[in-house]
Amino acid sequence: MKSLFTFCLLSFSWLIFSQSTFDYQLQLNPVIVPNFPGIHSFTFAQYNGKWLIIGGRVDGIHARQPFNAFPAASNNTTIYVVDIAANQFWSTSINSLPTAISEQMQATNVNFYQDDATLYLIGGYAFSASASDHITFNKMTAVNVPGLINAVINGTSIADNFKQMVNENFAVTGGQLGKIGTTFYLVGGHRFDGRYNPMNNPTFTQAYTNQIRKFQIDNSGNQLSIINYEAITDAVHLHRRDYNLLPQVFPNGELGYTIASGVFQINVNQPFLYPVDIKASGYIPQTNFNQYLSNYHSAKASLYDASNNRMHNLFFGGISQYYYNGSTFVQDNNVPFVNTISRTTRFADGSLQEYQMPETMPSLKGASAEFILNRSLPRFSNDVIKLDEIAPSEFVIGHIVGGIVSTTPNPFSNNQTATTSANSTIYEVKLIKNQPLGIYEINGKNPFSMIVSPNPTQNDKVKINFKMGYNTNIDYFVSSLDGKIISEGEISDTNQGDNEMSFDLEGISNQTVIITFIFDNKFYVSQKVIVK
Repeated sequence: MKSLFTFCLLSFSWLIFSQSTFDYQLQLNPVIVPNFPGIHSFTFAQYNGKWLIIGGRVDGIHARQPFNAFPAASNNTTIYVVDIAANQFWSTSINSLPTAISEQMQATNVNFYQDDATLYLIGGYAFSASASDHITFNKMTAVNVPGLINAVINGTSIADNFKQMVNENFAVTGGQLGKIGTTFYLVGGHRFDGRYNPMNNPTFTQAYTNQIRKFQIDNSGNQLSIINYEAITDAVHLHRRDYNLLPQVFPNGELGYTIASGVFQINVNQPFLYPVDIKASGYIPQTNFNQYLSNYHSAKASLYDASNNRMHNLFFGGISQYYYNGSTFVQDNNVPFVNTISRTTRFADGSLQEYQMPETMPSLKGASAEFILNRSLPRFSNDVIKLDEIAPSEFVIGHIVGGIVSTTPNPFSNNQTATTSANSTIYEVKLIKNQPLGIYEINGKNPFSMIVSPNPTQNDKVKINFKMGYNTNIDYFVSSLDGKIISEGEISDTNQGDNEMSFDLEGISNQTVIITFIFDNKFYVSQKVIVK
């Protein structure tokens, strides 16, 4: 049974018509590169205006049946080089590479990051002939981007452009890889070995990392190595995969990242809605704000307006638990494909706001696509575009490449995955300045709060006062500072408005714990409690 809910906007005040805080019109223009194939969930790098594309898949969304999910025949086994200015591409097979490298180079949902002229690829999931099974690869590969591009164009050997190392900490798929300063951040994801099974029958094993894994890479010699490895664990807030990792400029000018949404919550198979900021000093769950209109990995772009100290993030289509049908706000727990283009903005005071843009994707596209930045624009070292330094009133910020296209919103839940395919159309994304348009502003505020007392406490019970914007279900987790879950359960007998309860901390002493309440499977509230 499809789980679909609609809400009256006047009653819940989800959406209001807003003055623009982003004075640009979006324009998507299809670009024809003859015979360029459809592809999704791939990795990419660029050098001197040419794109390098490795891995991913050439079919649509994966099937529900274990025997038919992620077939090896649909692995992308071709390396592509695209010259978007000339509308042409070159290609070569990965089959000439050593087995360990060629198997990872056809994986899906690889964690990747381009660091100057090197593309680092970590993990990823695919069928491995050498393992006789679908696995998450425990490898990191460094790719010489200009060398490989030249080899593909000239039709020469590609083998010398790869270096690879093995490390079990790299067995991650569906996470994201970033870099702050000299340190790499492998954020979220999971290890998934075996064949996918929607009924959780024993055809696979799965373990979320629940971590941010930090390290530095030594790529100076013939062998790759890492140093200063550190793992930060949080089984509640970092239990995420298949999300968007957004490079950010924070209000104080610091560079970092934001985790946007992702799946799945521990207590329910639904997306997270609140973001998590990542800085060199640590991570900060932003549970006072929910982002509704984009929940899975999709094409996205980040732009900073220095004159107003506003950080803008654009999300192009994809998959979302929420969307608008006209002016009606729809919650579909099957999490459908959508054509929504949305934006989140972080203001100078650190507050966040989400907007539905007036433009939409041409169809149900954007999921598992990539946004390839126009690197001729002024930008920060983490590829955030510097809006204030762009003089023309019209300019191309980049291109949307690949992704999954669907003819219906819910092909997976309706067992119609064969109606989806890999998108072959490339879209140029242009901003047109000085054409402010009224847009819809979404209410992302958290209507729930709680206070724990006494804090610190010397007892095995504390009092929790919490306010409920409306009466709904509540799950809770108690976790340690090292991110492990100590206890979990449900709260019952509550009412709209003010509530008070006695909360049991039996068996906990001489440590600081974090109590997290989850309201309505979407609003998180966490409180640190010192137990003496």
